[in-house]
Amino acid sequence: MNSWEPVIGLEIHVQLKTRTKMFCRCELGWAEEENTRTCPVCLAHPGALPVPNRRAIEWTIRIGLALGCTIADRAIFARKNYFYPDLPKGYQISQFDMPSCVDGTFLVPGADAGSDREIAIVRAHLEEDAAKTIHVGGAGGRIHGAERSLVDFNRGGTPLVEIVTGPDIRSADEARRFLQLLRQTVVELGVSDAELEKGSLRCDANVSVRRVGETGFRTKAELKNMNSFKFVADGIDAEIARQIEIYESGGEVRQETLHYDPTSGRITPLRSKEDSDDYRYFPEPDMVPVEPDAAMVAAQRAEVGESPGARIVRLRETLGFDTASGLVTSGRDRLYDRVVAAGADARAAANVVMNQLAQAGVAPDEVDPVELAKLIEARDRMPREALLEALARAGDPGFRADDAIAGSALVDDTAALGAIIDAIIAANPGQVAAFRGGKEGLLGFFVGQVMKETGGKASPKVVNELVRARLAG
Repeated sequence: MNSWEPVIGLEIHVQLKTRTKMFCRCELGWAEEENTRTCPVCLAHPGALPVPNRRAIEWTIRIGLALGCTIADRAIFARKNYFYPDLPKGYQISQFDMPSCVDGTFLVPGADAGSDREIAIVRAHLEEDAAKTIHVGGAGGRIHGAERSLVDFNRGGTPLVEIVTGPDIRSADEARRFLQLLRQTVVELGVSDAELEKGSLRCDANVSVRRVGETGFRTKAELKNMNSFKFVADGIDAEIARQIEIYESGGEVRQETLHYDPTSGRITPLRSKEDSDDYRYFPEPDMVPVEPDAAMVAAQRAEVGESPGARIVRLRETLGFDTASGLVTSGRDRLYDRVVAAGADARAAANVVMNQLAQAGVAPDEVDPVELAKLIEARDRMPREALLEALARAGDPGFRADDAIAGSALVDDTAALGAIIDAIIAANPGQVAAFRGGKEGLLGFFVGQVMKETGGKASPKVVNELVRARLAG
């Protein structure tokens, strides 16, 4: 496989969390009773006309700016014609040759500066989502083997932004990291929940392979609707292996749409892959062009902050790639920045924010960074259990670190601890002799006895120093 190079492009669909649908005033809702959020417009009754959702247009521009795109002065909606039960009009209103956002780039950091990658964003365009088809019977809710299919039109007409990358991604892992950072971006922009499990973020992957050093592109196949970061990576890896096997056995890859089954790891064909000509695009006659003014674009630009990729690069120098990436993709790096600014040690703050607070279920926006910095600074002066309990309460209203610290300060009185240690040494002559004979692992036994005697309130650092000194004597 080392003689082959994957060529991967992604198509990501992001549902916008506007209050209403794209071209009508039906309210959006997830997991509502089927076919209760519909009207003559989204059900395509004769004579019903679409009216565009201004908020959806604004949020599409916000996404485009976050992706480094040029915002078009004039974008055109078109009719994308195809016939499927989830499309009541027989066409989807989408943007085609004149989309709202074009020619962007998206940073995917690597382990070091030399492995950072800039992925081209070809376009980000606005459209309406199709209805949801529910396959009943068979295995796993898939169309293959289903007894029948039902259609829920609640989702039909939801504002949807399609983001198309260039064929710049070179591994399944890179595709996974791109998707994680893209999801974090749109969530931080406040325009989408972007949950793969619920379908508000969906990803298709166009995959081909070529010989290392080859400059052209070979036939691509499209993997559809993978609903987790892991399944995206696993599906791409499986398709790469499938195509290499075809070429090395003398065959040719067909252009087709595929389904990846994460349970079995199998890839099965769904249909031959359509080209744009198959959809017979033409301008939507019932819609005027989208021509955003400078004030609208400026207002959306003000909502775009430092990108997740740029933040990983900034934190990578101090924390290393894995920790920096984990902080950013979990959405906890903002709290980390504020805690460090309040005086906490950088590495200790990263560990507490990403691990201990997360394990305690404390949300980053609930925490006072100044109070958390005080806890982190006092971590060596508090029993571990008391520290963990205080961290779990760090998001409570009115939490004060000084109270938690004062109520659980470690015992570090050397005279008092010395007396306890002397008594333990006197009670365990066999262990003392073994330690002095070279079994230095027994140091932990004596430290543990002291901690037990003090109810875990002794300073581990002081106890270690005192026990070692007395045993050496």
